[in-house]
Amino acid sequence: MKPLLKICGMNNIEILNELISIDKINFLGFIFYKNSIRNVSEEFLKQIKACNFENKRPVCVYVDSNRNFIEETSLYFKDPILQFHGNETNQFCNSFKKEFWKVLRIKNAINIEDINNFQDASGILLENFEEGKPGGTGITFDWSLVNSVKHLDMKFILSGGINCKNVDNAINIKPWCVDINSGVESSPGIKSLDLVKEVIEKF
Repeated sequence: MKPLLKICGMNNIEILNELISIDKINFLGFIFYKNSIRNVSEEFLKQIKACNFENKRPVCVYVDSNRNFIEETSLYFKDPILQFHGNETNQFCNSFKKEFWKVLRIKNAINIEDINNFQDASGILLENFEEGKPGGTGITFDWSLVNSVKHLDMKFILSGGINCKNVDNAINIKPWCVDINSGVESSPGIKSLDLVKEVIEKF
């Protein structure tokens, strides 16, 4: 059974509408982090409100954002998943009463205790650790490390540096979901429909 697929970093309404119409995409990610080139603009946010996501789940991505900002921006979406990339606690993440994913940045090993600290998460997203960056490094980590936590009762999302050339390897790790961002861009922050379609052929 193939993993689910998330395409992250949506920031263009035309591309968004195209991806909504593609069956094999399960989740679409929206980054609310001003230091990211994929940060959701106010204009784009207003356009999103009119979108019919059909059978796609929106995922709102935050990095140590304040409560009011999270509550206000997530209201633009129907039934969003909240994805937390910062130093948020399980209690904080769960306080919004919405499904959430917590990101763990992996260096040399996956700490089971870190996973256990987020028992209320519906998924744990694993990506490469890079000093000073909360995510979006575009670099892979040693995916074989995922084998050390597969016995846990948790859904794992594999992220970081996944593209058309290595997506087969990512699928073979058998995560619950594969998360792709810069790997389907023609230039930083600009999604390529051709690259998205090339990736989708693997699922």
